[in-house]
Amino acid sequence: MGGRPDAPGARGDRVRLIDVARRCGVTKSVVSRVLNDDPTLNVRPETRRRIRAVALELGYRAHAGARALAGAKARALALLIPDVGNPVYSRIIRGAYRRARQHGYVVLLAEDPADDEADESFADLVEAGRVDGLLIASAHPAHPLLSSPRLARIPHVFVNREVPGSGRNIGMDLPAASAAAVRHLHGLGHRRIGLVSGPGELQPAAARERGFVAEMVDLGLGTDRIVRGAFSEEGGAAAAAQLLRADPPPTAVYCSTLGQAVGALHAIRAGGLRIPEDVSVVSYDDLPLADYLEPPLTTVAMPLLELGAAAVDAVLAQLAGAPPADVAIPVPPAIVERGSTRVLGGLPTTKARPRRP
Repeated sequence: MGGRPDAPGARGDRVRLIDVARRCGVTKSVVSRVLNDDPTLNVRPETRRRIRAVALELGYRAHAGARALAGAKARALALLIPDVGNPVYSRIIRGAYRRARQHGYVVLLAEDPADDEADESFADLVEAGRVDGLLIASAHPAHPLLSSPRLARIPHVFVNREVPGSGRNIGMDLPAASAAAVRHLHGLGHRRIGLVSGPGELQPAAARERGFVAEMVDLGLGTDRIVRGAFSEEGGAAAAAQLLRADPPPTAVYCSTLGQAVGALHAIRAGGLRIPEDVSVVSYDDLPLADYLEPPLTTVAMPLLELGAAAVDAVLAQLAGAPPADVAIPVPPAIVERGSTRVLGGLPTTKARPRRP
């Protein structure tokens, strides 16, 4: 039939929310809230009528996921993570998804970009009250959600990060993970142990660094070999290179993330050193990738699947009327020995603990 060939949907494409928004000269958020009868939205009646008329004209239909969010019982939880490229969060997400599915909920995922620009669509979703609960795993301390008045009115928890005094922290013993790494290296004879730490303003990085320092002090070892870098391969390489310029250099390095450890392995080799003959390396986080590095990387395994599941349990408990509460995952850190560590002056250690599913 007739119609402009360039009109949305003219070629069989589904009309999107943005198509309605552009035609009306408003934002996607406004269109969504109008079409979902959000009573808190303050717009003129003629704007509401215009949006509805354009949506009808274009044949806009919300997809199933959006329709699920339209009512008071969305049966949807939102999970905010700092970096979708970080493989650690894939396990937290998996644990949350599996537990939510068991209870008939879906998990919506959003990223908090490293440049601190909040995900607008996620913020709109929260402000409009289209989800039942929030799982906030972002490590950025100044995220707009933390100052949003909506946050106090929706069940939420903080995952793998701590907001002091919130009573909503779902976490693991991060200092204990660093302590386990130091004890492992000390048991192999290492005394000059360096730390590739993360950005000091990020709570998880500070907690891991705190555990490292405390264990080094308990063992009577120096704490002057700490360099902070970004949670990335580049950050790990730069920090490790700086550690290796010390006189004398460390005989072992502990890295705060697997990405940093990959960068550290590169920097050690680039400096003409061998792993583990000259420098042993241990990383926080145990993921399948660690088995396939050269040499295979010794890691500290953390209960990430359990963490995601516990976060969902805590939010669902709030939805059922229970008061918020801090939850500490009882599964302790565990060293997975591979080829990147060795007895100082001896043979490499290669025992590998079977991985949890």
